[in-house]
Amino acid sequence: MMISHSSGEQNSSRARQLPPLTALRAFEAAARHLSFKHAAAELSLTATAISHQIRQLEDRLGVQLFVRGTRRVDLTPAGQSLFPALREGFDAMTRAVQAVRPDARPRTVVLSTTMAFASRWLMPRLARLATSRPDIVLHLHTSDEPVDLHSGSAHLAIRYGPGHYHGLNDAPLLPSRFAPVCAPGLGVRSLEDLERVPLIGFEWFRRDSMTPDWALWFERARRASVPRQLQFSDEVHAIQAAIAGQGIALVNLALTAEELGAGLLCQPFGPELSGHPFHLVWPEAGDMDPALVEVRNWLLDEAASVPTAAASQS
Repeated sequence: MMISHSSGEQNSSRARQLPPLTALRAFEAAARHLSFKHAAAELSLTATAISHQIRQLEDRLGVQLFVRGTRRVDLTPAGQSLFPALREGFDAMTRAVQAVRPDARPRTVVLSTTMAFASRWLMPRLARLATSRPDIVLHLHTSDEPVDLHSGSAHLAIRYGPGHYHGLNDAPLLPSRFAPVCAPGLGVRSLEDLERVPLIGFEWFRRDSMTPDWALWFERARRASVPRQLQFSDEVHAIQAAIAGQGIALVNLALTAEELGAGLLCQPFGPELSGHPFHLVWPEAGDMDPALVEVRNWLLDEAASVPTAAASQS
């Protein structure tokens, strides 16, 4: 006698064919960090245990999920295909578990960042966080002085710098490229036009030999510097002055991507200067906080969706 199965029974049967949840969880954490070591710290396991679980998962699926390097791992095409669905699934399970708890209430995450990054990049995106993560209340702490994350005054920080922060975990968020930008109405098209328009500069909180300021730009452009400048205390006002047509500013293209894409600003010429990346930074204990992990993943997703400066002008 033939026994037919309902669609519910068939779905249940397929669900039982999933790999072990522990292996999927190990893969999701390692893919998010691109590090077996950081995944192990988050899940309170050893890096060897993480590697073993992922190897078992790869054997079961019949595909390689990671390319193992000396200092980091990278996702293969198969891993890139698997990761988003698992991340969304674990995030959804976390939210569901939090929601059914009797004491469920909005969770607060304090994020510290520079004033320029908060106003130019983060603020326009906060509505999307409120929509996608209504159970999280994000408090912003803005300061160009790095906050001590071990003191508890902030849970997570976005910092401009070389990375590798002592005693903290970090992940690259956005690259930085600096170039001259101005309002299209100024009619700046060639390097000779710098003789007739004010140069807009801003004060750097910390400097080193590679600080991407006008002095370094003229050196890389192999031109004599033009002394006229409008000087501001911070990058935000320098960008606003450029938008208003007050001159040409040497600023971070990551913080002007929307204006470049909308045609409010243009990048008339190079060269471009490399700056330090923006990094997400958090204490290791933060890997055990679901709210912090969700905010961190949201920030990484937002950064991944940002077009390059070149693409924004094409």
